[in-house]
Amino acid sequence: MWVLYGMPFVKADSILVVTINGVGFVIEAIYVGMFIIYSDWPKRRKICIALTVETIFFAIVVVITLAGLHGDKRSTFVGVLCLIFNIIMYFSPLTVMRHVIKTKSVKFMPFYLSLANFANGSVWFTYAFLKFDPWIVIPNGLGAFSGLIQLILYATYYRTTNWDEDEKPSEIQLSDNASKA
Repeated sequence: MWVLYGMPFVKADSILVVTINGVGFVIEAIYVGMFIIYSDWPKRRKICIALTVETIFFAIVVVITLAGLHGDKRSTFVGVLCLIFNIIMYFSPLTVMRHVIKTKSVKFMPFYLSLANFANGSVWFTYAFLKFDPWIVIPNGLGAFSGLIQLILYATYYRTTNWDEDEKPSEIQLSDNASKA
């Protein structure tokens, strides 16, 4: 979506957005391709269905953007979609953050992912702030904030984490094990 946003026919003067996100897309495609090759059939099927849905959605967005919108309406339409998906990406660790607070343990919150979340949001926020592109500023500012909150949680609960203790099985795991017995 960000590659589409940065294209000259959608948003002028955004070559950096296209190149960086284009490289990221290629890396992700290689990763997903390797996952599909080496995974078992149920996982492969699930990923293929998700990729098909994403491809259809993206094709619809491209058709609407190119055929139905002109000028600034193109960048606004694609920018709003990118904003929504970026905010979802940055705030997806909220469930883990809730678990960290509840258990007072950062055992299941990867530090480097939180650090990368903060760094990525900060760098893109700075870039977009300098160019003042609100569709990049807003989600990445929120992303930097989300990453900062994750790092603060990590620092707060790091000392109370018992790294040797296994987590207690959840009710779902208990009921699954009970049915096997």
